[in-house]
Amino acid sequence: MYIAVAGNIGSGKTTLTQMLSKHYGWKKFLEPVEKNPYLDDYYKDIPRWVLNMEIFYLKQRFKNLLEIQQSNETIIQDRSIFEGVYVFVANNRKMGYMDERDFDTYMGLFDSMMSVVEQPELMIYLRSSVPHLVKNIQKRGRECEQKIPLDYLQGINALYEDFIWNKYKGKVLVIDVDNMDFEHNPKEFGGIIDKIDAELFGLFSSRVNEKD
Repeated sequence: MYIAVAGNIGSGKTTLTQMLSKHYGWKKFLEPVEKNPYLDDYYKDIPRWVLNMEIFYLKQRFKNLLEIQQSNETIIQDRSIFEGVYVFVANNRKMGYMDERDFDTYMGLFDSMMSVVEQPELMIYLRSSVPHLVKNIQKRGRECEQKIPLDYLQGINALYEDFIWNKYKGKVLVIDVDNMDFEHNPKEFGGIIDKIDAELFGLFSSRVNEKD
């Protein structure tokens, strides 16, 4: 079984992926933020480095998908290939960072990959407002993220909404996280578990939620 966790930068998707992996015993695939050799350059000069950065992510996500499809384990992935394309690359194209030639090259490669790609059994979408995202980004303190423009985050949010409601055809569980602290609140994390159990297994968990 293949599960994906989707969400904007700072929405908590990596934290939730790790927590769900531990809770269910699922194998996790985390997005290679620290390993992308183009990320720092991208934030300094987006038009120059956008194709390099997005091709790196596409390559990594496609490699992960091939491994996922060959595995007998249940796997949970931090950000899928689909949102990488329909949200982040679409945003770079919309904002003029990626020109038409580079966009066509990228989409041609992605379309070729789709012949061997399967979508997740469940996509968990962490829905968050921009102020909440900014708060989390500042809190975790990654230097390369501190200069992200607000309009970039706003554009990503709008494209996530379009992707989830209009473009993605698979099963989606939407979780509004603005007023949640599932990392430190066992009851809130338990509520997420119950929703996932209902979506995947058609029942509610019999586990008793821990007290705050």
